Amino acid sequence: MTTTLASAVKPRAEDSFAISFAPLSLEEIYAKSDDPANGAVVIMSGVVRNQTDGKPVIALEYQAYEPMALRIFYQIAADIRLSISDVNRVVIHHRTGRLQVGEISVLVAVGCPHRSEAFEACQYAIDTLKHNAPIWKKEHWEDGSSCWVNIGACETSGENC
Repeated sequence: MTTTLASAVKPRAEDSFAISFAPLSLEEIYAKSDDPANGAVVIMSGVVRNQTDGKPVIALEYQAYEPMALRIFYQIAADIRLSISDVNRVVIHHRTGRLQVGEISVLVAVGCPHRSEAFEACQYAIDTLKHNAPIWKKEHWEDGSSCWVNIGACETSGENC
């Protein structure tokens, strides 16, 4: 699967994409990804953890360039459908603002007739989102220090500031 933004991709009515300041709901995301033709719904929930590389984290703060992030989300869904023809639903919601340890920062859900395709599509969606979407996080550490990092940069380099 390849993500390109050469042309504007329109979201499908049955899919759901959002950047939200409000808390994310697993129940809402499941409902949005459910379809009578599904044999599987795979949901990936990204949660704020209490450490990064052994350094105690007390909170994360997310910011996004929403218009471009949503275009990336639409493109992810289009790419999934190009490689997996029987995807019924794609749902991608991401939080912004300050989140405490244990809060959900991102939910990705894919509904398909079969589980293997649902798992593959869900993994592609979160991996591509983390590398391509203009979303940044600021890690707030227990010692009072903090640092802004690009999510994709964190994943590829494994480094903090």
